Amino acid sequence: MIDIETLGTKPGSVILSIGAVCFNLDTGENGSIFHTDISGEDCIKRGLEIDYSTFRWWMEQDKEAQNKLLKNQSNKTLKIGLLSLGRFISDNCPPNVQVWGNSARFDLGILQKAYDAVGLELPWNHYRERDVRTLVMFNPLIKKQMTFTGIKHYPIDDCRHQIKYCSAIKQTIKTFN
Repeated sequence: MIDIETLGTKPGSVILSIGAVCFNLDTGENGSIFHTDISGEDCIKRGLEIDYSTFRWWMEQDKEAQNKLLKNQSNKTLKIGLLSLGRFISDNCPPNVQVWGNSARFDLGILQKAYDAVGLELPWNHYRERDVRTLVMFNPLIKKQMTFTGIKHYPIDDCRHQIKYCSAIKQTIKTFN
């Protein structure tokens, strides 16, 4: 499960934080965890942009989330952050890993554009991308009733929450053999 925090909602937006958690969809069990903060300034130097309505949205969020994201900015370049994510995936996931994002167009689409901006290949196969929102469609009540633990909009806590409700939803879906 991958979650990013950004200053925009479209591919080409500044990425400030990336989180990833390995997990088993059938059990909800969490495995290895990855987190990195990224320099917003470096993202801008790479051609990524700030959407000011998203920046204003951040100013209305919980102060704890703001402190985690906006006040603890890293000097880590975008390229180093993306290389670190790729290394995490290659070291902790099987070669046929399914990469989940809360909308492939958001998390995974923005990451694709960021990898392009620094001249790197995605560290997963695009056909292995999975969309949390599509899974939620099969039983939206589970997500709605799931209690959030941690800090909303902190990537690791968001990943863990998404894993919890995705696994619970998966348990309600009949599979065909």
